[in-house]
Amino acid sequence: MSFSIQGKTAIVTGAANGVGLAIARHFANKGANVMLADMDEPQLMKECGDTSEDSTLRYFAGDLRERLTMANLLSATLDAFDRVDILINGSRQLLTSDPLDLEDDTVEQLLSQNLTTAYRMTQLVARRMIKQAEGQEEGQVGAIVNLSSIAARRTHPELLGYSVSCAALDQMTRSMAVALAPHRIRVNAVAFGSVMSASLKDTLREHKSYRSDIEDHTPLGRIAAPRELAESVQFLSCEGAGFVTGQIMTVDGGRTLLDPVAAPAH
Repeated sequence: MSFSIQGKTAIVTGAANGVGLAIARHFANKGANVMLADMDEPQLMKECGDTSEDSTLRYFAGDLRERLTMANLLSATLDAFDRVDILINGSRQLLTSDPLDLEDDTVEQLLSQNLTTAYRMTQLVARRMIKQAEGQEEGQVGAIVNLSSIAARRTHPELLGYSVSCAALDQMTRSMAVALAPHRIRVNAVAFGSVMSASLKDTLREHKSYRSDIEDHTPLGRIAAPRELAESVQFLSCEGAGFVTGQIMTVDGGRTLLDPVAAPAH
């Protein structure tokens, strides 16, 4: 089996910065056609640069919580590259929660952003993958990778909504893996913790002590760069992982091997 994604077409959501951007860049460097999707159009324009007809990088700006926007994203990808082989659901949001505030709606907000968006995108893209594979009797039809977090398994009072949405995303990953297996579409997730994502950068600005807390409770003793997740995502996307589905791969420097700590897990 090959670990190559050369010539494949991937949609990467949440791709304007941080982990999503690192994955999109990595895929492009490995020869894939990549559609970067995010709400931040100025940042997408800055990162994509040349988007001429022969470019392997394109971008799409819009709010993926809207079904019409999702459909337009898929249409834009097909217009640019004719097909879609890989979906990376990386559009994520982190908000703090107050567990005792009756007016706090962060659980609903984060379920909408972190779960429902990935679920609807998975449905939409899987249907296209199945259609374009008509007559293909063997081989991988498609691969879907969801970006999750170790917060799904660790608790922190201020991250209630985030933890619940990530746990729901993990279960959606398993359920859709079983549902799509007969169509030869694999669905997996990467759960990360100590990675310098855009959301973690924001947290560290507000709570400077969290950096040392995270590093002290990570066996590898550091916070990973976003690019370090990209190889794991590539593996789950390629045909070399052809018998891997419904798995939540943990990439956290060993952090979940230790006792839970007070520092936020995201």
